[in-house]
Parts: sequence; structure tokens; C-alpha cells
Amino acid sequence: MKYLPLLLANLTRRKVRTILTVGSFAVALFLFGLLYTIRGAFNAGIEVAGADRIVSINKVSIIQPLPIAYRDRILKAVPGIKEITYASWFGGVYQDEKNFFPQFGVDPTTWRAMYPEYLLSDKEWADFASNKTAAIAGEYTAKRFGWKVGDRIPIRGVFYQGTWEFDLVGIYKGKRKQDDTSMFWFRMDYLHERGPEWGRGNVGWYVARLQPGADATAVSKAVDELFANSAFETRTQSEQFFMASWMKQMGNIEFLMATIGGVVFFTLLLVTGNSMAMSVRERTGEMAVLKAIGFGDLFVLVLVLIETLLIAFAGGGLGLLGIKLFTVFGGDPTGGLFPVFYFSPTGIAAGLGITLAVGIAAGLLPALSAMRLQVVQAFRRV
Repeated sequence: MKYLPLLLANLTRRKVRTILTVGSFAVALFLFGLLYTIRGAFNAGIEVAGADRIVSINKVSIIQPLPIAYRDRILKAVPGIKEITYASWFGGVYQDEKNFFPQFGVDPTTWRAMYPEYLLSDKEWADFASNKTAAIAGEYTAKRFGWKVGDRIPIRGVFYQGTWEFDLVGIYKGKRKQDDTSMFWFRMDYLHERGPEWGRGNVGWYVARLQPGADATAVSKAVDELFANSAFETRTQSEQFFMASWMKQMGNIEFLMATIGGVVFFTLLLVTGNSMAMSVRERTGEMAVLKAIGFGDLFVLVLVLIETLLIAFAGGGLGLLGIKLFTVFGGDPTGGLFPVFYFSPTGIAAGLGITLAVGIAAGLLPALSAMRLQVVQAFRRV
């Protein structure tokens, strides 16, 4: 602490330069946090997917249906399956086409048991099961549109024509921060009853829970073999693999993050390193005086490194604080594309680690230059 005034004096010698360097760190770490959060939003479904669940879709495409009769056939013929449910994509519009959120017709008798990570009361689920026009919304979507239990929600169908009205009887929450609370569930039998003829007796996909110890690959293969060469062949995968395949259709987010992040931090390294090198050159005489009165090479090395790290952590801390506040109070900037928009403690730790690494890398060469400075030669320069 006794050297703190010296450190502060050095940092405030060129205030504008210090502020700009701190600002560059803040912007870079804010960008890192934003990219990390977006990556987490894209991968949230993969990270929280059930390890004991498999998903069966039509082999041609997920938009092609499967017969509802497949449910009983799978349960009877395929060993290793504990329970099974089904759902269909609705794809409606609420008020404005920009108000995107996923809407599913689900089986009211089996859906809740398949997804225990989604929390709602027994009363809410009983109301859902007893009212054909009932619906349940996720906490995120309910908060986004100001919905509350008892509201009548009109949704204009796109694939299923007309305006559909639902009675909101429950709002579910997630056990974990990463759980998707943007979904809107309504009863499949209501969809079949009111929907077009081509949709009756069909569902979009099946989700099955495996028995303890069952091999997901073997069970998935058995399901597909059961319907091989039929009019509606299936493609079955583990839920985690299914979600990963779905996200790959949106592009290689990992590569995009690495490319942008690499360019940003390389630029940051150059900016900070140049700033510290200029600072050391300006203080050549002072460094020589410190050495002349007895301070060793190691002291000078550590002094310059600490100055660099103070700048790095000041800027990095501001950037990480900024992205945390942005995700907490700003929410998803895409208006529904990223229902899970959360900057995790792991991201904060990674950001601090990057700040430390860049700070050391940027300050190391100037610090070594100061450490190797010869007193006589330094005074000659002055």
C-alpha cells in the first residue's frame, strides 16, 4: 500500500491516455460478455437438455407430422422407454409478427411429468387439464406481455388459420437460470378439434424418457426400425444431440465468437502494450533514479506490471459490470429470439481471466524493457 501514491501518480500523469486505455478494456470486455451471453443463449437448450430423453421426428423434416397412434406402438414395442409424450408447433402471431415466442400444442396428461424442470402448481396444471381452451405461459413471456392468470390470450394462426383464444390458467418458472421460460403451451386435443382436417390424428414430434440404465442409441435405433419403410418414417436422437443439430442450422456460433474475440483482444493487446511502452519511455529518467537509489530490477518490473493490471482490471471490471447490468435490466435485445439471456458467473470468471492474461501480456514487454534499463545509459538519454 505504501507504493499506491506512486502508482496513482504514474497512472494520472496522462489522464486522457489512461482513460482511453481503460475505456478500450471496458468496451472489449463488454463485447466479450455480450458474445458469451449470446453463445449461452444459443446453447441453453443443449446444456439443459435431459440426458435421459430422446426425441423422434419425421425422417423427412421436423415440419412433417407423425401419427398420434405411434405413441402406443412405441410404448408397447420398444423396451427401455419409461414414458412418452408429444407436441406440435403452432406458429401463431400475438398482436404483431415481431412478437415471436414458441407455441406448442401438448398432451395435458403426460407433458408435465416429462419436464419436471418447469415449475407450476398442482392447481394450475389441474385447471389446464380441465379446460380445453386453457393455456400455460412461461414466466419470461408472461412478463414480456404483461399477462396474468385469468387473461384471455388471442393468437392469430399462421399454419392453423383463424384467431385462437386461450384462457391463461398458469405461469411456469424454471428450476435453473438456463431453463427456457418463453414457451406457450395449450392442449393438443383443442388443436385437433378446431384445426384443419390434415392436422387431426397427427403430432409434430415425440419425446420419450428412458428407463434407468437404458442405452439411448440402442433405444433410438429400435424406434426408427419399428417404423422403417412406413409412410411416416422416424429419426430419433437423444434430446441433447437433437438440440445441438438444431442450433447448427443457425451457423457456427463458436467460430464466430472466436474470430471476433480474437480480433478484438489482439487489437486491445496492441493498444495497451503501446500505451505502457510510451509511459515507460516518458519515465526513463524516473526509472533510472529509482534504480540509482537502491530499487532493484524486479521492483521496477513489478511496478510496471501492476500499473498495467490496474488499468486492465479497471476497464475489464467496468465492461463486465456493464454487460451484467445490461442482461439483468435490458433483457433480450432481440425481442424473443433469446429467451435465456443470462451472463453467468462462469462468464464473469472467464472475463476476469482474460483481463488478467491480456494485462500481463500487454505489460510484460514494457516491464522487461524497464527492468533491463541501464542507469548510466538512461541518464545519457535524459
